[in-house]
Amino acid sequence: MLIATAGNGSSTDSAPSPSLPGPATGAASPNTAQRWWRDAVIYQVYVRSFLDSTGDGIGDLAGVRTGLPYLKKLGVDGIWLSPFYPSPQHDHGYDVADYREVDPVYGDLAEFDRLVADAHRLGLKVLLDIVPNHCSSEHPWFRAALADGPDSAARSLFHFADGRGEHGELPPNNWRAMFGGPAWSRVTEAEGGAGQWYLHMFTPEQPDLNWRNPAVRADFDSVLRFWLDRGVDGFRIDVAAGLFKHPELPDSPDPAADERTRDSVNPLAWNQPEVHQVWRDWRALCEEYTAHDGRDRLLVGEVSVRTPSEQAAYVRPDELHQAFFFHLLTARWDVDTFRKVISEALTDIAGTGSTVTWVLNNHDQVRTVTRYAAEPGGAGPAESVGALGPARARAAALLMLALPGAAYIYQGEELGLPEVVDLPDEVLTDPIYHRTGSREKIRDGCRVPLPWSGHASPFGFTSGTDAARPWLPQPEWFADHATDRALADTRSFWHLYREGLALRRSLPQLGEGTLRWLDSPPQVLAFVRGDGLVCAVNFGTEPVPAPVPGVPLLASGDCPAGTLPGSTAAWWMGTPESR
Repeated sequence: MLIATAGNGSSTDSAPSPSLPGPATGAASPNTAQRWWRDAVIYQVYVRSFLDSTGDGIGDLAGVRTGLPYLKKLGVDGIWLSPFYPSPQHDHGYDVADYREVDPVYGDLAEFDRLVADAHRLGLKVLLDIVPNHCSSEHPWFRAALADGPDSAARSLFHFADGRGEHGELPPNNWRAMFGGPAWSRVTEAEGGAGQWYLHMFTPEQPDLNWRNPAVRADFDSVLRFWLDRGVDGFRIDVAAGLFKHPELPDSPDPAADERTRDSVNPLAWNQPEVHQVWRDWRALCEEYTAHDGRDRLLVGEVSVRTPSEQAAYVRPDELHQAFFFHLLTARWDVDTFRKVISEALTDIAGTGSTVTWVLNNHDQVRTVTRYAAEPGGAGPAESVGALGPARARAAALLMLALPGAAYIYQGEELGLPEVVDLPDEVLTDPIYHRTGSREKIRDGCRVPLPWSGHASPFGFTSGTDAARPWLPQPEWFADHATDRALADTRSFWHLYREGLALRRSLPQLGEGTLRWLDSPPQVLAFVRGDGLVCAVNFGTEPVPAPVPGVPLLASGDCPAGTLPGSTAAWWMGTPESR
């Protein structure tokens, strides 16, 4: 298999341009020292779709371990693993039944320990996805809550309430779930009659935990220690602006806001002030481990709030180390919009003493190639990415890697994978689709298993004569994006990412720090890092004069000296006159 030899200098591995540094080695660098997270680049591994080692059609931890040399070769600093805990998989692991184990479909604790050990030998950090807002309806706590009945200690771990109406037949309030339908479900009590209702802001199989109960806090402290004791380097926190609900659970003036936007909008259900004490406690817990061995442990939050200034409250010095800056991900392809969101991030987030955590994609979003193609001037229909979708995605990647702070790359971005938009209805697994009947904003299309090699499915994702089909079908055109082809083509997305990451490691101007905006033509965003590293992006379609003389260090497309073509980003080392 290709990835087994990806780090051995095979003929498919072209050397970098003579003007660029080679791939990072295991030598010490600022990214591997204490506070490594401030400018780290982390690769998000959606375990289920990364690489299957058993032939069952589902990715697993052993597959991730096999792929570590590939990721080291790419040049990232670490990995974030999607949930692999025991789960009935109603939301592919984000419905956790046991926070201290590995689902057999993904492996076991011994395989996890081998994965962490191998990653650390390669100099890669390992982050786990922790899901504290809700658990699975199969979790022992919730089973006990159903069995023990109203007013029990078990029910106090969740949000159980009597219904409204003459016979309690109406939900306790009017909230709607983000994944569709009411946010409340009624249970059948032990004697067989209709009983109380419980809150679930996503699906009925994901009951929300009651973080006002000290037992919930204590158990999650224990969960964090369990995984930290196994050597993990930190946690990505799911729904980090959640956990607490308004204590009176009142009606919302816009109850369908979450369902309509597929986002955390209801101010009564999200972003309650009490949540900040949890992050102070978790930060203190991580600092205990850091004080013991000098290795920083990272807390990075999925904080979905309205403004950068609200997000800044989560990354104060005693709370989360970082929070994903989704405003860049949601920014339309427009020079003024990009400049505005970058400026706000650097003012509000960096102003707290943290660094901005940039992200363009993740397992919940339409892939950038397809998303940018649908922007004005792009290919139009989502089914066709045309030429502008990939060009804009390449330019955005180079822009993100030039910004001060940390960055996250979602698996497949380095291959330029478009969204799979035509999956048949019968294979869709996203609970959003099954709860609403609508394909709008469903997430299966960005989760299709990766293509590694070959010209037909399963494209090296799974192997063996009796191998099952991948859990989501891969289209024929995935062959054009397979890793073996990407490695062999020096003009591929993969080589752009690799060379950008190599420069980011070697140039002191990149990574943590500040930027200064440069005057530029109307469709161009240009800034300088440090003592003269210039990044410019042409958001238009027509070429413009380059802001810096000479040949770029790195460009997202063909970039003749003196010119910056449309939909292209480039880095230059500026002369004193150009700074």
